Amino acid sequence: MRSYGEFEEYALARQRWLYHTAVLLCGDPHRAPDLVQTTLVKLLRHWSRAARADSVDAYARTVLTRTFLAEQRRGLLSRRAHAIEDPAPAADDPELRLTLLAALAELPPKARAMVILRYWEDLSVAEVASLMRCSESTVKSQCSRSLARLRTRLKDAELFTGQGS
Repeated sequence: MRSYGEFEEYALARQRWLYHTAVLLCGDPHRAPDLVQTTLVKLLRHWSRAARADSVDAYARTVLTRTFLAEQRRGLLSRRAHAIEDPAPAADDPELRLTLLAALAELPPKARAMVILRYWEDLSVAEVASLMRCSESTVKSQCSRSLARLRTRLKDAELFTGQGS
């Protein structure tokens, strides 16, 4: 899997998945395509290495996450929370979905990335720690704090009790 044609085939097949993950990471459906494009350019540059990886998807996820975090560190884009569209299939309660996505967008970038990787991408603690270049205890504590923050936000919105506006 080393040719440009194979890269093109991979990119076409996985760009929707990359976009969904990018929206969750950056919290902005308008910024996500740029993040995906940058990721695909980096993948193409290193395609021979990516194609030899145990999992091209894992390689791409790592590139996407690290690209997002690098942009955040450089401060290239605003960090304000945006109301975002849900990249996942429609849920039964759109108000809950929007509130959850808005709360997710309020998390700091690294914590948001850890939550997305751990619970959306269903990676193990060890996989997230390796991808994020941190200890497993950091992943556990950041995810725990982030989930508590999300629960508080959802409770404050009173969406679980049916008493929300």
